[in-house]
Amino acid sequence: MQRNISTDVLVVGGGTAGFGAACAAASQGARVRLIEGTSKIGGVMSFCPGMPWGGGFPIGRSIGGIFDTLTNMLCNMQPPLAEVRPSTLENFGAEVIYDHEAAVFAMFQMLEDAGVTVHLNTFAGSPVLDGQRIVAVDCYDRTGPLTIAPDIVIDCSGDGDISAKAGVPFALGDERGNMMGVTLSFSMLNAPWEQVFASDDPYFTKEAARGIAEGRLHPDLAKLYLMRGFHRDTVFCNSVHIRGVDGTDPQQVATATQEGRRRCHQLAKFLIDCVPGFEHARISELGPTIGVRETRKLEAVRRILARELVAATKFADGIVCCDNPIDDVMRSDSAMTHDSIVAQGSYYTIPFQAMVPREIENLLFAGRLVCADPAAFASVRGMPQCMAMGEAAGIGASIAHTQKRAVQALDPAEIIAALTARGVRGIGGEALSDYAPALKSFSVDKN
Repeated sequence: MQRNISTDVLVVGGGTAGFGAACAAASQGARVRLIEGTSKIGGVMSFCPGMPWGGGFPIGRSIGGIFDTLTNMLCNMQPPLAEVRPSTLENFGAEVIYDHEAAVFAMFQMLEDAGVTVHLNTFAGSPVLDGQRIVAVDCYDRTGPLTIAPDIVIDCSGDGDISAKAGVPFALGDERGNMMGVTLSFSMLNAPWEQVFASDDPYFTKEAARGIAEGRLHPDLAKLYLMRGFHRDTVFCNSVHIRGVDGTDPQQVATATQEGRRRCHQLAKFLIDCVPGFEHARISELGPTIGVRETRKLEAVRRILARELVAATKFADGIVCCDNPIDDVMRSDSAMTHDSIVAQGSYYTIPFQAMVPREIENLLFAGRLVCADPAAFASVRGMPQCMAMGEAAGIGASIAHTQKRAVQALDPAEIIAALTARGVRGIGGEALSDYAPALKSFSVDKN
């Protein structure tokens, strides 16, 4: 039986961007429905349990807003279930390490407290357009079809299917169509940190070279991205990257996921057999499917250019701070970069208009759909930034709904004022240092 539902704001996709968008829009009084194709919110958090939230502390200061709310909620639990640590990777700053299940629970609780109606295991099919407006989105869940009639749509799906079907132009990957490598991660339990991380090499290059030479590891595993997990003597393994995968193709995703499982199990056995500290460890929290970094980038009113970010541009409509390096992962070959994009002690902001399509009047998008050139995208795509982009889109959607405006007519100053009132820092031309105290010193106990 066909079901018809109306809502003020429809958020498509329950990753960090969709979470931020839904919470923010609902906090402004809008009726919000969030649809997510899997059984869990969190996006890459769900696919790669334990993936650190990197990029939330440009120049050592928090971006604020919903990222702060979630982080503080976890850090203030008894016992604390998150903490801020320095990244062991070059050119990355502080990052949040957390208990995965606690984080997912907290996010669901925040959505519930905000009054968001969450539809899990629900797929967005096609948009129904009337001129330049999306008047309905045909969806499907296990009970059959349903049609949701929204006033405003926020596409946070990562792949941008709804936006593309609505006619928004897009590019796949870089100028040549190359997309970043996908990832499957896992954790190793019972791996004493003082033994595992005794070396000064954060990438375990000697061990990786041995594994490749012996035919035990895939040649693309020249660096082993092993990090201290949240729980003592747990090691998060973000090493298995698979290139040449089109994340918009379900069959390629399925094939890559099985290949990822194979490589993860190979790596886990190699660690147990050959790397000190892993002798009595075991694999855990292997992701259910690959995490996709890049597919469609939608065309927007503004395209973010790497040269603007290199210049540490603070856009007048900037809605979140960032100093992430150019974190490019195997777009066309096995190369991976972590090159700085701004000078030490500097940062840029991400402009709101990079999430506004040129024509569709009631559509915004956020997260990795943001309009950016390849190098810029490799920097702006961090989970805290995606969460903040979603928060800004949610505020914009609520204003567009209340004022009955096309999203192209939104006043960025009004959005920035609302975000500032929510504790988002260093936006709209103001200096981040004017708003946020520096992080307290922190270190990781190797013993």
